[in-house]
Formats: sequence, C-alpha cells, structure tokens
Amino acid sequence: MTSELSRSDAVRAAAADAVPAALADLGALVRIPSIAFPGFDRAEVSRSAAAVEALLNGLGIFDRVEVKTAVVPATGEEGMPAVLATRAARNGRPTILLYAHHDVQPVGDETLWESAPFEPTVRDGRLYGRGAADDKAGVMAHVGALRALVAALGTDFDLGVNLFIEGEEEAGSASFAQFLQDNADALRADVIVVADSGNWDAVTPALTVSLRGNTRFTLGVKTLDHASHSGMFGGAVPDAMLATVKLLSTLWDDEGAVAVAGLAERDAPTPDYTEDTLRSEAGLPAGVSPVGRGTILSRIWNKPSITVTGIDFPSVKNASNTLTPELSVVISARVAPGQPAAEAFAAIEAHLRAHAPFGAELSFRDVDSGDAFLVDTSGWAVEKARDALATGYGVEPVDIGVGGSIPFIADLVREFPGAQILVTGVEDPHARAHSPNESLHLDTFRHALVSEALLLESLDATAL
Repeated sequence: MTSELSRSDAVRAAAADAVPAALADLGALVRIPSIAFPGFDRAEVSRSAAAVEALLNGLGIFDRVEVKTAVVPATGEEGMPAVLATRAARNGRPTILLYAHHDVQPVGDETLWESAPFEPTVRDGRLYGRGAADDKAGVMAHVGALRALVAALGTDFDLGVNLFIEGEEEAGSASFAQFLQDNADALRADVIVVADSGNWDAVTPALTVSLRGNTRFTLGVKTLDHASHSGMFGGAVPDAMLATVKLLSTLWDDEGAVAVAGLAERDAPTPDYTEDTLRSEAGLPAGVSPVGRGTILSRIWNKPSITVTGIDFPSVKNASNTLTPELSVVISARVAPGQPAAEAFAAIEAHLRAHAPFGAELSFRDVDSGDAFLVDTSGWAVEKARDALATGYGVEPVDIGVGGSIPFIADLVREFPGAQILVTGVEDPHARAHSPNESLHLDTFRHALVSEALLLESLDATAL
C-alpha cells in the first residue's frame, strides 16, 4: 500500500501534467458565448452546458451526469441549463460539492477589447477572453483536479464527489434556490468548494472569508406628464434629469462615502494595502483620488457602497432641447457583512423617498437582493484547504474579504447548514472580470488546479 506522502506526490505530479489539457479545454469553452442575460441566445448557454457535460462524462467517475434546469419561482419560466454530476462516497469518506458557473458576462463595447472576446488569446502569461477567468477557469480547475486524482489514484477512490456547474450566475441565479430544493439529495455534501472568487495577488493564494451582500433595483423619477420645450419652460419646470442629479447626489458625502442612514458597517481588521496598489489594480489615474474613509480594504470589504450602473435617458446623438418628463436609473449597492440585504434596500428606499426634490414621483422596480456571507473558519476542512493551497502555490495562503457578492452562498448555507463552505478562486487582481480584456493569469491557474487536486486527495484519505 502506498504511503500518504507518495499519494500526495503522485497527485501533485499528475496535477502539473493535467494543466496543458485543462487550458486547451478552457479555450474551447471560452469560444462559446454563453451569456445568460435576457436578449442573448439561450442556445449558446445550452451548447456550453453540453460541452461541460461531455467533459464530466469523460472523467469516468460519476454515477450520473446530466444537464438540468429549474423553474424560476417569480416568473414560472425555465431557468438556464446547469450541469449536475454525482458520485457517492464509500467507506466512511466525506462528500465534496464542487461549484462553478459556465455562463459569462456580456462583452460590452467590443472596440475596447485588444483581441476578440470569444477567441482565447495568450499574451504575456495571460489567457484573454470573456469567461477565461470568471468562471470557466473555475470549471476547468475542478475538471483538471479530478483528472489528476484519477491519473494518480485510479477511478476506485472513496471520496464522494458532486459537481454543480451553474448556467445563470452572472444573470442573477434566478432559479438557483429552486434548483437546490429540487436536487437537495444529489447536492448534499460535507464540504462545498465555490471556485468563483480571487486571490491576494498573482502568487499568493487566498481563502475568501467574507463577502458583501448586494441589492440592485431600478429607480424611476418623474417630474412631468409629458415632454416640454426647454426654452419655453426651462427655469420654472424641473425636468427628470435635474431631479435625478440632485437626488442621487444625496447618496454620498463630500468624500464619496455612503451617506444613507441605516446602512451598517462591519468593524473588522484589514491587512495592509496601499493606495499605489489600489491604483494599479483598479486602474485609478494619478489625478483621481480614492473615495471614502478608513483603511482602503475596510472600504471595500466591510462598508457599504452605492453605484449607478445604468440610465435610460436620451443619448448624446438623440439630444434635443426638451425637458425630459421621466427617466430610469439602475442602482447597485453592496451591503456590509452582517446586515440583511432587504434591510439595506429598505434604508436606501427610505432615503431616496425622503430626499426626492421638487416633489418628484419615485418608483422602485426589479429589486434583486442577496445577503452577505461570513465563513466559519473553525472547521477541519478549512485547515486542509489552507495546507493544500500552501503546497500548491508554494506560498502560505491568506484570509481575505471580497467587496463583491455571491448571493447564492446564503442559499447553500440555508439548504445545507452542516456543510463547510470554502470559497476559493483562480482570479488575481488584474483579471478584469466583467470588464473588457478579461484574462486569466496562467501560473495562478496552474497553482489553483494543483491545490485543488491536493485537497481532493487529502479528503479522500479522511475518514469521518
């Protein structure tokens, strides 16, 4: 019988060997424009799901692999296709659920891309393409790690393995909670790995231990029953843009910090992080100052933020001398860990209603919220994950918070309260997920794949 040391060494070597094929398969996935947003071709999401299904079937380890959907409770419509694979544990070993998503963000303005968004392109040690990092790399980290486990140990290992590769995460996971309920027995696990976060930098791995919540909604502002001539009535009649500009300006103070009563902040220490690092990672020009107060990471990890992400108003091309009667803006807020997202939305709604200028009529629609998440770091799986990351990267991991949100984690906690949840990732701070020129740092991907393979081997050697 091989020793635990030789098992680990064999898996580590197999994982390193698995990287080229994993990257080739990642390139094939990136070529599929699997955008789950309304108005895009659903058939491409289905094609992406079929490609993932084929990859999982190719592992030869699962009792069942299938493409499945769930109904969106709010609308009764069919959700986007996900891929579910299951393998039962044996001989008292734990079961691990590996999560990632195969849908991607829209590309935005294609003229801002240096190479075609759905043509994977390698430049300077990075793989460029929409979904190359977020989150098709997460899919392939799972597949590559399992390939390594099979190459080193064969198919007759005892670890239970379930995979859930979602198809609508970027579009809001509308059917996620229903999918969990419909497939609870198949998804139930002792340990859940959510491969949809990031790392401290390109060489230092991280476990994400806190995530902000979010609430997003469309605000309508109306000041007139119909459009009017700006020369005839301007100066006496408020147009919708005037009211909106004044209203939105009340959301922040002069330092750019959120100024909404009832939005909470979390009091927690943060690591050192310089303004120079912020400028480099966020693309902040030298003449533009950061906003907010406190340490930079406390602003990102532990405090609320509010962003206007869209507006319906006549474009520059269509501008005319008209007082616009009404308009709509999309407001996206991040909620500090510890505060329910519904409570945060209520505070923002109350603030906007209280500060509406000139008696402007406000409406709120398309409200979508997700709660924040704090990881319990006391579990035995957390230490195994840290050990695997330290070995796979050759650098001790750090615990980080993330300013972004993964709302469905709250659904996982609710459905599987006894599971230990590990939030990992393949991204580095320069991945530009959701932006033009999204990319994957190739060495980070290699280390992430090796680390996950080592974690799987360690769990396979663990008796509950």
